[in-house]
Amino acid sequence: MGNWLAEIRKGYGRKLARLHAWNGWLVVLLALSGLVLFGGFWRGVLGEGRVWVRWLHIGAGIASLAPVLYYLLLAGKHWKQLRGKFAQKANVVIVLALLLGWLISGLALWQFRLVGPFWSNAALATHDLLTWVGLPYIIYHSITRTKWLKEPHRRTVRIDGGGPANAGLHPAAGPQSIMTRRAFIRTAIGAGLAVTLGPSFLRWAGGILGSGAANTEELIRKDANRLTPAPQPLPDSITPIGGGSKGSFRVYTVTPIPSFDNATWRLAIDGLVEKPLAWNWEQFVALKRTVQVSDFHCVTGWSVYANTWEGIPLKELLRMAGVRASARTVKLYSGDGVYTDSLTLEQAAMDDVMVAVLHDGKPISSDLGGPVRLIVPKMYAYKSVKWLNRIELIDTDHTGYWEERGYAKDAWV
Repeated sequence: MGNWLAEIRKGYGRKLARLHAWNGWLVVLLALSGLVLFGGFWRGVLGEGRVWVRWLHIGAGIASLAPVLYYLLLAGKHWKQLRGKFAQKANVVIVLALLLGWLISGLALWQFRLVGPFWSNAALATHDLLTWVGLPYIIYHSITRTKWLKEPHRRTVRIDGGGPANAGLHPAAGPQSIMTRRAFIRTAIGAGLAVTLGPSFLRWAGGILGSGAANTEELIRKDANRLTPAPQPLPDSITPIGGGSKGSFRVYTVTPIPSFDNATWRLAIDGLVEKPLAWNWEQFVALKRTVQVSDFHCVTGWSVYANTWEGIPLKELLRMAGVRASARTVKLYSGDGVYTDSLTLEQAAMDDVMVAVLHDGKPISSDLGGPVRLIVPKMYAYKSVKWLNRIELIDTDHTGYWEERGYAKDAWV
């Protein structure tokens, strides 16, 4: 009878071990793919490969539900086994809460159209917060439970400046303050994670909780464009009528971020127009501009609210060029030489579609798509082409860069 019970316990233990390993590899995959999706550097390196990373991340997130459900089938036995072991019970609760929180917020981000910008923003903030808290916890949990750290638990380390203690010395054997090697390494790992991740977490928290001012000021300091003269803001931009943007921009790009100077920048309108036009920088900033306030929404879940943009309505530029009757589509080109998108003539004629040169009264930085970018507030941001340098009128439809790679052509927010 005893042997039979031992075998049952052994089989149950093997199931938990397999479950732990399965879940561990899923978390590693989710962490790596999530960091790649989060990081602007990797977006530039991967280009369209980001689409595959995104689907890998979504697939791994959905798959993470399986070990949770499997564990719940075993939870009754496991909870009895943990009777009186508060720390281990707390660990189980924390891990389950992290996994379920990641899964629910991730599903909301995946189905952003169904939940809308408000809940997408909340889901993204939750997803990020769980990552900032959960990833260090899981790293710490995994490292401190490795075999190499568990084995030498009898060794000790002096922490009062004395030399190494003899193996097996009990902490009460002398006046020195002594901790086990395992406790010392656990403390060192925890401190290392706090020092490494702490400043980054504070910057993230500041971006989430604060206004967008610090974010845009940092982008302006990094601005690689060198164009003169600087556009002189209208009174409504000097003190932004939107009150200053609220939220933080995340820098996404499919190529290395381009930069421009007076010799390399121009904006052209051509194709099916009566009068093809082209402006250099000095000519373009001399054009009459208007100011608008609008929100900016990204398909990845984040938004920046109450932006004050200054620029020229797209419909005004099209009027200046004269659109031929045969034209159907406005094709938009990015100065990165790769990215394109399009609007119908009806969409391009909306009052708030703007070719912008200022944001909250300041030049648009290179990271944010400047010196000139398109703004289409009622559509998701992949329609708001960065580094805009050409507008072509065509008589056919056009499928944009991300739309070729799975994004919806219907980009309405």
